[in-house]
Amino acid sequence: MGHGAYTQPTPRLLYVHDDLSAEVAERFGPASQAVALTRALFDAVGRDGERVVILCLADQVERIVAQGAHAPFGLALSIGPAGERVARTLHARTGWFPRRRVLGLTREEDGRGGYRLVTTTGAPLGAQLAGVETAGSLAVVDDTIFSGLTLGGVLRALPPALLARTHAFCLRGVADSAVAVARLCPLTVGVAAPGRMLEDVSFINASGLVVRGSIRRDGGSPLAFYERPDWIRAWFPGRDDEVIDACRRLASMLDPGR
Repeated sequence: MGHGAYTQPTPRLLYVHDDLSAEVAERFGPASQAVALTRALFDAVGRDGERVVILCLADQVERIVAQGAHAPFGLALSIGPAGERVARTLHARTGWFPRRRVLGLTREEDGRGGYRLVTTTGAPLGAQLAGVETAGSLAVVDDTIFSGLTLGGVLRALPPALLARTHAFCLRGVADSAVAVARLCPLTVGVAAPGRMLEDVSFINASGLVVRGSIRRDGGSPLAFYERPDWIRAWFPGRDDEVIDACRRLASMLDPGR
């Protein structure tokens, strides 16, 4: 089955997390063409200000901190590089996660309209969790709860006794999915958006628009969002060509050998 099984509706509210601007500025310099192009991309993406919300890392972190303090956890499990960035930033702000382990785990299209969890390291999740049961307290940190597949999958793989002393953290997520995850263990979410997933509310990372890896396919190479033009058309109707052009040009700068 082709990618048509993964069609995207136009959501009533689309949250775009800006994990791109700071990285581009640091890599290329604040006066670079890449930074100017990144600004142009965000101008196009955020032009429909009533429907598209640009999120920044600092605000989401402060929303988590405002929900209550925690003693330092014995161990924090960061889900993928994105989860590790969240854990690192939260720790710098709060001191909650002095010991961290990064889990190599991501979501992959199964080719039948659904998704499955796959390892990015070659080691199965169980092997990556070896020894975690000795932690006196455990944090599990991710960046986004969408369907809840990833964070829920990690929590369900924990021994029940450890799950009882586990707390999960996430910058943002679909409120209904977050409620389901919170049935497994206490959960703190920075921005929780109500509504039906995809139709009412959706979340994307700005880097995913440009950098290959946000779309992982069974038997296929990873893609960036702009390489699914129908998705861009659904998310940014009327300015999809502008968004795709900016993404393509920026991608050629970030990865000139592609």
